Amino acid sequence: MKQGLLGLLLLAGVVAFGARQAQAHPHVFITASSQVIYAPDGSMTGVRHAWTFDDMFSTYALQGVETKVKGVFSREELAPLAQTNVESLKEFAFFTFARADGKKEKFLEPVDYFLEHRDGALTLHFTLPLKTPVKPKLLALEVFDPAYFIDFKFADKDPIRLVGAPASCQMKFQRPNDGTAATAQKLNEENFASGDNSNYGAMFANKITVECP
Repeated sequence: MKQGLLGLLLLAGVVAFGARQAQAHPHVFITASSQVIYAPDGSMTGVRHAWTFDDMFSTYALQGVETKVKGVFSREELAPLAQTNVESLKEFAFFTFARADGKKEKFLEPVDYFLEHRDGALTLHFTLPLKTPVKPKLLALEVFDPAYFIDFKFADKDPIRLVGAPASCQMKFQRPNDGTAATAQKLNEENFASGDNSNYGAMFANKITVECP
């Protein structure tokens, strides 16, 4: 399990000198898709994520995981690694931030989480229930890493879905501005070490808004 824990340290951005002193560009790449979940009464109850890690990180994280069939990783065999994943992500608020009519909302512990391995890549599935279901006129969700150690790119096809939402609800999805990527590359380690850019990753936030009149 040691290799899995080391991989999770990378995922969390906790390298030897800390995330702030890492170079100003991502080291782990995630392709994401998400679902915003609603209850029958029209209240938003949580977010369901599917995060596919890049091949390099996936290969590293799988080191030391024992399998019955070489190269084939079952959900059961990956269960301990999945648990360690979600537990380590708690410290970073699961890189998922919600506001209901401008008010910050909190999520509970993840449920229904598991890892799957396909085509050489690991995908982490998990659901974040809201602490208190809400019925806002304007729901705002953001997915990003404030330290910009992890790059979140949402899938080209069906990046966001509303599940069970009232028919009157309208969703908008805004990807990060591509123009900010070049700026991030120019940012050096001194900028991060000073703390002035500790939330630089917000420039790369994936923004989801749902309006329900």
